[in-house]
Amino acid sequence: MNSPTSTTTLTLLQLNDVHGYLNLHQEVFPGPEGFTYRPCGGYARLAAVLHAWRRQHANCLLFDGGDTFHGTRPVVETQGEILLPVLRELGIAGMTAHWDFAYGPAHLKALVSQLNYPLLAANVYDKATGEPFFPPYQLYETGGLRVGVVGLACPIVEANMPAHFSEGLHFTDGHQELPRYIAELREQKQADVVVLLSHCGFPQDMALLSRHAGVDVCLSSHTHNRLYEPVQVNGCLLMQSGAHGSFAGRLTLQLENGRVVGHEHELREISADITPDPVVQALVDHALAPFAHLREAVGITRGALHRATAVNAPMDDFLLESLRFRVPGAAVYLANGWRYGAPVPPGPVRLDDLYDINPMDSEIETVELTGVELWQLLEQNLEKTYSPDPLCQMGGYVKRALGLKVYFKVENPAGTRVQRVFVGDELLDPARTYQAVFITVQAVPEGLGRNRRGTGHHAVAAMRAYLDRHRPLAVAQPETFVVT
Repeated sequence: MNSPTSTTTLTLLQLNDVHGYLNLHQEVFPGPEGFTYRPCGGYARLAAVLHAWRRQHANCLLFDGGDTFHGTRPVVETQGEILLPVLRELGIAGMTAHWDFAYGPAHLKALVSQLNYPLLAANVYDKATGEPFFPPYQLYETGGLRVGVVGLACPIVEANMPAHFSEGLHFTDGHQELPRYIAELREQKQADVVVLLSHCGFPQDMALLSRHAGVDVCLSSHTHNRLYEPVQVNGCLLMQSGAHGSFAGRLTLQLENGRVVGHEHELREISADITPDPVVQALVDHALAPFAHLREAVGITRGALHRATAVNAPMDDFLLESLRFRVPGAAVYLANGWRYGAPVPPGPVRLDDLYDINPMDSEIETVELTGVELWQLLEQNLEKTYSPDPLCQMGGYVKRALGLKVYFKVENPAGTRVQRVFVGDELLDPARTYQAVFITVQAVPEGLGRNRRGTGHHAVAAMRAYLDRHRPLAVAQPETFVVT
């Protein structure tokens, strides 16, 4: 540990929510006249920026906030294996997780065993033994500083994701664990700096930190916030650095006598004009060589497809129209409000764009729902999205729907937000049974409705067929959910 009169710096580097985007891809940017699009990202350009930061700043530690092993077709098809050689080259010090559990806990552990850094998760327990499934924290030493890092995986893995994600595990929200490990790091390990590496989400991290002092920096993930300045809460600096690897974050701390006395922050866009690191680019090119077929042009879109809006989004309107085209005749079409998925600007649509929209290529399913069940489904989704208690928010945007028009008041308490629902041109009938078409249990949870069946059709083929029929694609963008 430093002497009482020591002065030094510590630089924390952040990646979060890269979602499997190995190479350059399109990204969406808000502007005064709406959204614009430009290419960003890729691990080789990220590596170049990380190398430059390390040359400029002493005592650097790089952390990955998770949502790493899921999000693009090459990553999903190889269950994350494709990323391992690339990740080992980046000099990452530690990570935590969310969608990384998609292939089951045992597979995630197997992936991590092949990395040269740990996965930290103080809030994930083996149900059979009650023991932590991953190390809860790690102590790092750099430049004479002792840096304690506590990890929190996303708690909604058990509550809101497919059951196999959390098989044999129990997740908590971190409230019990965080103060215990802060004290252990401060008092027993003599940490100079305590960092929270969290995939709980920006609102959840703010709630946790407001109740528990002693964290110097929170490396936040999950909600894809682009924070151009760190947010200060209860003596802690919180940063989050966008998504898709389109950005990287740097926070340089100035410390005197073991206390943070100043900081400098940078959110760096990983723009196309950055020269890629040749070693990492070679690894990426080798990894993607078997997936050259994904570059096939499969259609043209007249308008941009994106998920940059919380209530309705043109990318999901296209997805739902494709479900209706493949499985016609239902009253309602439903999909989850995913945040991930790089945008598709006007112009050619490639096969990998369709997989970016739904990398799992989910089977299209049908289910019968009563009007009461539909109403309850909508209310529950709005509560999971907009609950005033951040720890009750379950991630993602408002559920995507076609065939419905929902008027709601976002500020109302749970169970009272929905004001009016129309199915087609008719007011929702609580007693009537409606045929619904959907993809994934995140759209319609298990146990809800009757006669739940697979159709044998899958999302990507449905989108491709819709593009074949509609050239160029001009997706109608109805206001399915209307805030009143």
